[in-house]
Amino acid sequence: LLIENSAWLDLFRTLFGDEREDYGQALQRHYQSPAPSNWQQNFVSVYAAAHAWEDWAETWAHYLHITDAIETAQEFGVSVRLQAVIGQGTPHITDLYNQPFEHIVDAWLPLTYALNSINRSMGQPDMYPFVLSPKAIEKLSFVHEVIRSNL
Repeated sequence: LLIENSAWLDLFRTLFGDEREDYGQALQRHYQSPAPSNWQQNFVSVYAAAHAWEDWAETWAHYLHITDAIETAQEFGVSVRLQAVIGQGTPHITDLYNQPFEHIVDAWLPLTYALNSINRSMGQPDMYPFVLSPKAIEKLSFVHEVIRSNL
């Protein structure tokens, strides 16, 4: 609904694919064929490779995980010093939706490195076991811009 008949449609199709592809056939193909060997380079999850709408939905889900986790960490006063990671100061994002997405990624990646390391030190699986490729970050940024344009 946010994309259909909007100015975002062409860019959506460039990033996520053509949503007009038959959904049932796309899912059938997804379940009958092995995942594309390079899915990690283009998608946030293997399921996102099934169809443009699944890519959109999975990307939205990750966007919500990221923004919710950052907001929760900040509410509890959790921050990660970035100097050791990228040589910059610690960003404190007070209003996620008025920030460029790069600032969100700059806060997110060090937070996940720290939380994943804590989980590993306790013998637990990673809190966020996903690798965000440049293409996935581009798609997440698109979601962010669509949200910002509707505020």
